[in-house]
Amino acid sequence: MKHDVQEWAVIKRLLAYTNRYARQLGLAFVFLLLATGAKLAGPFLIKVFIDEFVTPGVYPNELGCHVARRLFGAACVGNHLRLFAVHLVSKNRLENRAKHPDGYFPSCHGHAARLFDRTPAGVLVSRITNDTEAVKELYVGVMSTFVQSAVQLLGTYIFLYILEPTLATMGLVLVPLFWLIIWVYRRYSTKYFAQVRDLLSQLNGQLNESINGMGIVQQFRQEERLVRQFEETNEAHQEARYRNLKLDSMLLRPIIELLLAFSIIGLLGYYGVLSTTEQVQVGVVYAFISYIERIFRPVLDIMQRLSEFQQAVVSADRVFKILDTDEPAPGKSLEGAAEIGSGEVRFENVTFSYDGEVDVLKQISFVAKPGETVALVGHTGSGKSSIINLLTRFYPYQSGQITIDGHPIEQFEEAELRAKVGLVLQDPFLFTGTIEDNLKLFNPTIDSDKVREAAEFVQAHTFVEKLEAGYGHMVGERGATFSSGERQLLAFARTVARDPKILILDEATSSIDTETEECVQLALDRMRRGRTTIAIAHRLSTIQDADLILVLHRGEIVERGNHQSLLKQDGLYKKMYELQSGQRLMS
Repeated sequence: MKHDVQEWAVIKRLLAYTNRYARQLGLAFVFLLLATGAKLAGPFLIKVFIDEFVTPGVYPNELGCHVARRLFGAACVGNHLRLFAVHLVSKNRLENRAKHPDGYFPSCHGHAARLFDRTPAGVLVSRITNDTEAVKELYVGVMSTFVQSAVQLLGTYIFLYILEPTLATMGLVLVPLFWLIIWVYRRYSTKYFAQVRDLLSQLNGQLNESINGMGIVQQFRQEERLVRQFEETNEAHQEARYRNLKLDSMLLRPIIELLLAFSIIGLLGYYGVLSTTEQVQVGVVYAFISYIERIFRPVLDIMQRLSEFQQAVVSADRVFKILDTDEPAPGKSLEGAAEIGSGEVRFENVTFSYDGEVDVLKQISFVAKPGETVALVGHTGSGKSSIINLLTRFYPYQSGQITIDGHPIEQFEEAELRAKVGLVLQDPFLFTGTIEDNLKLFNPTIDSDKVREAAEFVQAHTFVEKLEAGYGHMVGERGATFSSGERQLLAFARTVARDPKILILDEATSSIDTETEECVQLALDRMRRGRTTIAIAHRLSTIQDADLILVLHRGEIVERGNHQSLLKQDGLYKKMYELQSGQRLMS
């Protein structure tokens, strides 16, 4: 029962997307009613022809043409009205896909980073492509079939009652039988379809992981293991699909055709017995058999589409689970229109946890003033990156306060925060396109001259000019054709082009060779002037000139000061420095 309630909730939500087109869909429904009536008039006209003219042997010369015109007219009207109805439904389906504001792909960009941390990329890709495609087919392929079939069933029973009310009432026993078959099919197929979709997501996830990590796969000779893992998942996927196929072969067309055969046999037997006591109209028998077949035809259509319907409902449920995530990306939550001016950053007793149970940051407090550089150092897992994640508002913190120029970070619009806070990551990401496109990222305020100035500023102009197409050179996926140092230089130029007030460097020089690092350090010195800079560093030699160095250990600031004062404290910083410089080994 609980599962049925959830399923109906999904169906209601899918139907809600058609509310904006209720008027057009209502018109389509009227067309469908008229088309069904015209189509069902055929057997009734033939019944009249048989009983009133053929049986008594009365056949006027103009009767053939008259009946033919009516049958032809009914067929033409029915087909044209049905065509109009399908056209309206198809048009609205396309408009719904094009205009709907809650599209799945756009919504993914608004979710919190935590979703992407815990959900494999291949799973998300599967839901965006395979699941949404299954949902798309629900509107025209499935729902339109259900509506047409329901209208045809209703119209057929109306004609049956006109012909023979008693027998039509007896035929209602078929309705609970149909419902029972559908109920049994839905009960088992939903579970199987969910397994198929989950396994398909796993397949996409494994493919995505293998392709992205192909270098490591080949380096450590993991090809055989990954192929075996993929084959196991693929076999499980095929087995789940085979269970669906067996269920379809048992409960769809075969059982419906068997019921049709029993119904026709029962109908003929009924009229055979009735003919021994009273006269039976041959036309009525023909019309009844024809309408009985037309009862089963829409049921067959429904049963054939029921498989797609179950897939669509399961897929829609998977899509809605992402759309309904209660973890949207942190945004502006306080009133006011704050703007970043000088760029002073202040952390006041900030505590943060990723899972709500274990605090990865505990009572963090510091101030980064304009023109100053604050460096974050510490062992892996000490909380350095978490501080950056909070300052860039990728994650919400549990307690304390983060302010920029005295304003809470929750008071800034997303556009203001992203425009004034520049972030350079350890592993820079480049998009497919030209170098200039990657530096501008389609920002209309950045022209070609500004792109070149930024590249020259960080010493990237030298290697870009050596390329045949210069700034028009095409960048491959993730910038794979460039060295790590070149990608990092382009990331620097991309940030400089936006002239941020706050500069965040997440171990930005770790992928650059020593010679390139010297050039970048000169550029960084110029970049930091007049800007608030917060830098994560593993190589302590790169932050010795920082105004303030914060040493983190297990989410807490255990030491603070400049390079010289920290060495005098003879604490964790000094041990880290000696290990990196080799002094402890030499002693």
